[in-house]
Amino acid sequence: FPALRIAREALQAGGRAATILNAANEVAVADFLGGGIRFMEIAAIVETVLGRVANRSLSGIDDVLETDSESRAATREAIATRRRN
Repeated sequence: FPALRIAREALQAGGRAATILNAANEVAVADFLGGGIRFMEIAAIVETVLGRVANRSLSGIDDVLETDSESRAATREAIATRRRN
């Protein structure tokens, strides 16, 4: 299960990684449910976003909210890029 591996790696990485994973997963799943992507693309999109959004430490709720917003935007861009290709 690639999603399980990705989640474990995010937890081990610490910092913003789990927040990035959560936001990317929520956006990718919503797109899947709307018919935009295939189920098997979800994990690949999440992994792409984890590689694009910089992982650093979180110092408070403002960092979490900023990370969430940045990750959601990066996920939408990753999905749009897949559609163009």
